[in-house]
Amino acid sequence: MTFFILGVAAFAIPAGRAQDSVPHQQSEPSPKSSGQTVLTPGPSLDVAFSDMYSLKFEAARAEIAAYLKIQPNDPLGYAAQAASYLFEEFQQKDVFSSAFFLDDKRFLGGVDGSPEDNRNPNFLNANQKARELAKSRLAENSKDSEALITLAMTDGMESDYDELIEKKQLASLSMLREADSYANKALAIDKNALDAYVSLGSANYIIGCLPNYKRAFLWVGGIHGDRVRGIAQLQQAATGGHYLRPFAKIMLALASEREHQFARAAGLLAELVQEFPDNPHFSKELAIAQRTAAR
Repeated sequence: MTFFILGVAAFAIPAGRAQDSVPHQQSEPSPKSSGQTVLTPGPSLDVAFSDMYSLKFEAARAEIAAYLKIQPNDPLGYAAQAASYLFEEFQQKDVFSSAFFLDDKRFLGGVDGSPEDNRNPNFLNANQKARELAKSRLAENSKDSEALITLAMTDGMESDYDELIEKKQLASLSMLREADSYANKALAIDKNALDAYVSLGSANYIIGCLPNYKRAFLWVGGIHGDRVRGIAQLQQAATGGHYLRPFAKIMLALASEREHQFARAAGLLAELVQEFPDNPHFSKELAIAQRTAAR
């Protein structure tokens, strides 16, 4: 399991806001292949991601839909839409929890239920649209870091979907390889695209957790893993990421619990509770980490 990857640049996400269905009017970086940021008024993907972290998925999708009316050819908008569907499904199936993450059978085996029962066509359709638009931009400019990050995002999300929902490990690993390739290319062009480290860090850590015989098999296939390096990469994204900065904190907190560093996990979760007070999941996980750290 690699968990979905998203985002570009290195800014802070605004704190969670009250539930509503009317998109906010605030500044959003206009997508430009030149890499130059131009602020324009309109619906905000920052707000949409903040809503996702507050478990307000309908509000997030309303914000994204309004954004796409203004920027209909922005692949990141469709990737955010795909993320909202996948994030919601993972939340419903308790993937982002210590109970899931600390249980090797679930952590390495996927969610309960059959692939047919869990199939998510809304995610698949939005993810494919994002991929097509990003590849079109990349065909015009091979050094378009935003297009590369979006492809890393779409392939990373599909890798997670294949692993956790479809339970197709070989297909998942193939998509993971593609995602990591795009992420590395993006980082080579833009060192501030720190959200790419969510993909790389998650992959390094989770593969590093596999039994030795499975890791040896993956090594032959060109897929490596390193738990220590993975944690360091997640820390970079948690410190300087943009859309995925809070998600990197979630991953880092859960990884810290697997490493029996419960005080560190509690600190990260406390920051998430403060930033997203409307999300009861963060409060629940914080209480678990604090109780375990106190033992």
